[in-house]
Amino acid sequence: MTQKSILKRVLILITAYLPQVGGSELAIKNITDRLPGISFDLITSRPSKKLPEYERMGSVNVYRVGGSLGLSSFLLPKNFFPIAVFFKACQLMHKYGSYDVIHAYQTSQAAGGGWLLKWRYPHTPFMVTVQEGKVLNKQPLLMRFFRYLIFRKADAVTVISNYLAQYVRTQNPKVPINIIPNGVDLKKFTSYHLPISSEDKKEQVIITASRLVPKNGIGDLIDAMAILINGKSMENGKWKTTEQSRAVAFMAMGNVKLLIVGDGPLRENLKFKIKNLKLENKIELLGEVSPDKVPQYLAEADIFVRPSLSEGLGTAFLEAMAVGLPIIGTPVGGIPDFLKDGETGLFCKVGNPNDIAEKIIKLLENGELRNKLAENGRRLVEEKYDWDIIVGEFREIYGKL
Repeated sequence: MTQKSILKRVLILITAYLPQVGGSELAIKNITDRLPGISFDLITSRPSKKLPEYERMGSVNVYRVGGSLGLSSFLLPKNFFPIAVFFKACQLMHKYGSYDVIHAYQTSQAAGGGWLLKWRYPHTPFMVTVQEGKVLNKQPLLMRFFRYLIFRKADAVTVISNYLAQYVRTQNPKVPINIIPNGVDLKKFTSYHLPISSEDKKEQVIITASRLVPKNGIGDLIDAMAILINGKSMENGKWKTTEQSRAVAFMAMGNVKLLIVGDGPLRENLKFKIKNLKLENKIELLGEVSPDKVPQYLAEADIFVRPSLSEGLGTAFLEAMAVGLPIIGTPVGGIPDFLKDGETGLFCKVGNPNDIAEKIIKLLENGELRNKLAENGRRLVEEKYDWDIIVGEFREIYGKL
């Protein structure tokens, strides 16, 4: 492709990128693969010297900074990474010319580099995409001030949920905000769209997919499994056996299994919890799974559950819906954008294992409800969350900027 045939040149800034896998990383991959008329350069950190300083990944030129400066991979991204991003971007502009858009993903250190670039190149549009799943207004003061400065300098902001849009408006009420959710590659999930399992299935499989971090509530889900299998309920954080909990366990008959897809800092704590509750034969920690294999695991399950404490949107829910699974989630963050209680899923109470167990039992008992939620969920993803639809909105915003 010649320089004249390129419609736009976009510089993407992100603190971490592939081979590290997360919502932002996968979003960038899906978007850039679907915009062949745009030339993308991307600047990110280099946490390991095993990673090259430059490589071509799909349709993106990836530049990693950090490893060649003689500083530890921990020190550089935390304290000096915005400066490293700034100088690398200036170097690329000097060598190849200016960019039509500077696009920062997440209001983290890389976006700080974008903030510096906006001072140096005030006429170059600076766009920020917000995908954070944490409770942003409860983070440390210095971090909130850092984020505030970035929003004040942005020319446009995209967010993945209404929840995040409301937050951005409190930081900069004048900046244009577009709600563009993360999507699902339906081509990867269509072949796994299986019928909901029948009641005579010997073992019902519950699945969750997430980073093993506190905000995703995996500990609460494990406690809910203990309620289903061992016939105990929780009151004020203590286990108690009641007639009701015995009835719940009897209905489940111990024929439920939980698959936990994902890894993270809580892995060992959760492993100990599972052992302490004597659930080693009923709960499996699968660890990190390749994105290409996630649809296969989802297709083997009957119900998807993620009792999040906070959530930017929750792409894992959308992937489960794309496969045809009924979902259970909490009414926090961006989840209410797609989960309508009784229509596209079921809500459970935050931090309440008893309620999680009750909602699982409700779906196990009611095949008609399971199929209704599964069909409505799949239809919603097809109509609103297909990457082929979403990418057009990014093309439009790039064009306007």
